[in-house]
Amino acid sequence: MTKSITGQRTVLVTGASSGIGEAVARQFVALGHKVYGTSRNPDAVANPIPGVTYVRLDNEDYASATECAAAVGDLDILINNAGESAAGAFEDTPMDAVEHLFKVNVFGPVALTKAVLPRMRHRRTGTIVMVGSMLSSFPVAFRTNYAATKSALKGYAMALRREVAPYGIRVTTVEPGTIATGIGDRRTIHIKPDSVYREEYETLAAATRRNEAKGISAASMAAQIVEAALAEHPRPLYARGNRAPVVFTLQRFVPRQLVLDLTARIHGLKKVRP
Repeated sequence: MTKSITGQRTVLVTGASSGIGEAVARQFVALGHKVYGTSRNPDAVANPIPGVTYVRLDNEDYASATECAAAVGDLDILINNAGESAAGAFEDTPMDAVEHLFKVNVFGPVALTKAVLPRMRHRRTGTIVMVGSMLSSFPVAFRTNYAATKSALKGYAMALRREVAPYGIRVTTVEPGTIATGIGDRRTIHIKPDSVYREEYETLAAATRRNEAKGISAASMAAQIVEAALAEHPRPLYARGNRAPVVFTLQRFVPRQLVLDLTARIHGLKKVRP
């Protein structure tokens, strides 16, 4: 069993107004920790959690990251969860949409991490958790830009992990698989009505809806994030999803192309070798 950090901790959970972030915040409160949760509009959180202090954070507004870090003060655990889901044809996605997605999913979390690091380093303690996606480990067609943002976030975490380790700071990534949180209803889609990719995209979209309906709960995913955040020596990477044990094990023993073919099949796509 993983050895956990004991005692009350001050935790900041981004994107705490819904989905995984809300579930993570609830679990930290239940464990007796001091919890801050972010929202772009803290006064408009539909179902505020008793015990959570809400602060403003907009991942596209880097100044808000500095203000958020200052409002929280000394922080023990940062959960970089806030982000946006996207799908569609790479060719059909305008560059301003690509830039927006990278700001929300990568540069915003990076800005907040930079803002909280000095205090963590000075205190020689802290844990930073990047909430990624299994699509960064197992990318699939029509999720190109989203997979790229989550791959970038994981890359930051993997490199930063060693960089800040001498100062007592732990960095890890948690990759959710398919989650039943209704995120598909909020997913940004870029596919033109007359797109040559439309038929295959619709096949993937239908498979994604079926998979998400059978996905793990936000509470289950949150439990994995909380476990990673409280681990005394967290692993570089955690993953949780219905197929996570199978696909990560396969990745170790079979050729990469076979894993990519299996990933495509899970998402309803036929095997097509380049």
